[in-house]
Amino acid sequence: MVHHCRIFTVGAVLSETDQQIYKRRCVPGSCAPPCATSGPVGEYSFRRLAGKHLPCHTFHRSGSGPIGYLNEHANSSETIYFGGCFHGVRSAPDGLEPEGSGNMLLTSALWALAGAGVLGNAVLGSLVMCPRCKIISANLVRLPKAAIGRGEIALTFDDGPDAHITPLVLDQLDLYGAKASFFCIGEKVAAQPDLVAEIVRRGHSIENHSYNHRNLFAFSGIRKLKMEVVATQQAIHSASNGISSRFFRAPFGFRSPWLGSVLRQTHMQHVAWTRRGYDAVCRNPEVVLRRLVHNLSAGDILLMHDGGSARTRNGQPVVLEVLPRLLERCASHGLRSVSLPMALSNAQL
Repeated sequence: MVHHCRIFTVGAVLSETDQQIYKRRCVPGSCAPPCATSGPVGEYSFRRLAGKHLPCHTFHRSGSGPIGYLNEHANSSETIYFGGCFHGVRSAPDGLEPEGSGNMLLTSALWALAGAGVLGNAVLGSLVMCPRCKIISANLVRLPKAAIGRGEIALTFDDGPDAHITPLVLDQLDLYGAKASFFCIGEKVAAQPDLVAEIVRRGHSIENHSYNHRNLFAFSGIRKLKMEVVATQQAIHSASNGISSRFFRAPFGFRSPWLGSVLRQTHMQHVAWTRRGYDAVCRNPEVVLRRLVHNLSAGDILLMHDGGSARTRNGQPVVLEVLPRLLERCASHGLRSVSLPMALSNAQL
């Protein structure tokens, strides 16, 4: 038997687009519970609706399921409710409003709306999870042309300061005459103000990396975002004898759609990176170095970690194994590492 199926919204007048007919056969023996007929109207089960596989259902003439149907043998006012597909007449009487207590089935229009919502969320999610994209808000991923012309790159270090690793990073930078930018976590700044002051004393810049480095930072509301940014600014200002950070990097680089507004209010610029070595998770210094120097050129912003650095197999922080070799490679290519304020001092953000 061929059943004529149509979906419609409970409580709404059917439009022409809602009266689309789907014809599907119920294959005997393939339904659970088995297909059955009873009474003058009959009860039926369907295997498919609109080309999609669905569990078989037996349709009942009474009940509170979300969908109503008109049986092809019923009169124009009789409705039957069930929890799955339905069959019915090819066209609906004008003004048909199936009975039901607020229950409804997604029509083609609602499916389109739901699909648009899902797509919109997917697009927004992909932008949030895209550290280097510039659609959500302004985002620096390379140094400006003036810095490129001077042969400059920017070394940046995240998640510090670390009482054990950061001083050794500073010593290595001094050996090569290199300057860098340290994107610090606010609560660590507040706990180690002397180390922050030492970073500044050696000619490097302290930048803002949120106060708590929360995993769900990108999904915070605008008030929470502003609190994280401002609290870190205050901690840096106190530890560095009045210096305010110009640059911000979101935890993991994941940015809320509201972050751009917060940064504009606090007169800051978001900075991502050109490339990173994943030294916070990779224990192999060779792999980390290879990622950092691949196509290395003037204008690159490189990301490493002085806080939370992974450890090599012999227990050494990966960043300390990689940094000297990276600086040697930069020198051999005629590249000079500078802090972000130095690179952008004479450039337009």
